[in-house]
Amino acid sequence: MSLKSIAAKIFAKSIYNKTQKWANDPVATQQKVFKDLIRQAKDTQFGKDHHFDAIKTYEDFAKNVPVRDYEGLKTYVDKVVKGEENVLWKGKPLYFAKTSGTTSGAKYIPLTKESMPFHIQAARNAILLYIHETGNADFVSGKMIFLQGSPILEEKHGIQFGRLSGIVAHFVPKYLQKNRMPSWETNCIEDWETKVDAIVEETISEDMAVISGIPSWVQMYFEKLKEKANKPVGDIFKNFNLFIYGGVNYEPYRAKFENLIGRKVDSIELFPASEGFFAYQDSQKEKGMLLLLKAGIFYEFIKVEDFSANPEASGPRRYTIGEVELGVNYVLIISTNAGLWGYNIGDTVQFTSLQPYRVIVSGRIKHYISAFGEHVIGKEVEEALKEAMAGTNIRVNEFTVAPQITPKEGLPYHEWFIEFDPESSGEPEDLVTFAEAIDDAMRKQNVYYDDLIVGKVLRKLVVTKVSKNGFQEYMKSIGKLGGQNKIPRLSNDRKIVDELGKR
Repeated sequence: MSLKSIAAKIFAKSIYNKTQKWANDPVATQQKVFKDLIRQAKDTQFGKDHHFDAIKTYEDFAKNVPVRDYEGLKTYVDKVVKGEENVLWKGKPLYFAKTSGTTSGAKYIPLTKESMPFHIQAARNAILLYIHETGNADFVSGKMIFLQGSPILEEKHGIQFGRLSGIVAHFVPKYLQKNRMPSWETNCIEDWETKVDAIVEETISEDMAVISGIPSWVQMYFEKLKEKANKPVGDIFKNFNLFIYGGVNYEPYRAKFENLIGRKVDSIELFPASEGFFAYQDSQKEKGMLLLLKAGIFYEFIKVEDFSANPEASGPRRYTIGEVELGVNYVLIISTNAGLWGYNIGDTVQFTSLQPYRVIVSGRIKHYISAFGEHVIGKEVEEALKEAMAGTNIRVNEFTVAPQITPKEGLPYHEWFIEFDPESSGEPEDLVTFAEAIDDAMRKQNVYYDDLIVGKVLRKLVVTKVSKNGFQEYMKSIGKLGGQNKIPRLSNDRKIVDELGKR
């Protein structure tokens, strides 16, 4: 065992003890975070508009600060983007993470000098708790790779703009920099396919011990490695035993990864977002990820079934730590030291443990596709289809979209199942041309989807015709024909479309 491994174990024990301290006192920990957030932001424009000086209790906060999504906070965010100070949080943010938007294009999520360290600490601590539990620390002497976006940033009004993964690259601790790959120059390559080829060349002869990234991106890296070396990834990297991932559900990829690697490896799941680093897997033995209660984030939870009902003017009941239950689907609401207040990030979670508080990500409050990290929402697919049909005679009776993660050949893709209206001559003359028109419209709307196409992680979408009344027959078969029942515009799995394919 190397000195580095011994030091890592000692550090891991220290972090474990500190984590246990706050995890075992969750309500008081969150109350302290809450009071600190209110105190620091009371003189901001948002704090003044929402009477932070009069907020003494959580009940006061819930009365004064409504739940909002990005659109609800956008007027404040726009001011910060333009360089105004003391709007949502004291001073200016250090960074804006640019992400895919909903109704108004790109979103700009602030990262402050108070919030940024927690993004780095959380990723580090996830690894340290793994070391503490398993005793495996030899990998710290090997090479580590973090597949991420370009660290090249753009500056406006004294604030740096970029992708979160690229921003994080600027904060890699010095003790990791010698072990970390790829090189800075390779990381700056914008074209993803070129970048992966360069990463393969840089790493294939190295002792890679830890590999991290969104599964769809890592899969492409593994496939290129296996093709070049003509042997499984696990044979190329004899000491590779830890895969760290986040962003999408790993399960659809697991069998494929084990085939590419040639053996099983341990994995750590993370729950990061531009808005905050919310949770990480703290145990290989327990289900779920440890909710980070001492990370500059105050959490609220709204039951999914209550979220849209809104029977009272005050809105649905908001729960805090200490009030939540196991197995209930909650919309995750956050207030943060980056200046997001009563913010609905769109994710839903379920608690798998209350001692300590562990969660799984159960989905999105709205239907979506994010099998590859693209975060496609219903409005985007509806607008794309509308744009493709504009100026044509094409008519569509019904449609739904699902990912095809494991095609028989070629790259994965989004598959659009469309029932055209043949009786009004509403079918496209050329299905491929029509699919390209939809694809072009999708790429204009969603930067993540465009990145995946450009990077050759996905190929262009495929349109599959559904027979006449196919959707009706499907709804009938599940007892949901008529009434308020609707086919979801999109799904993150193929349960619906696999049934449609049988009709």
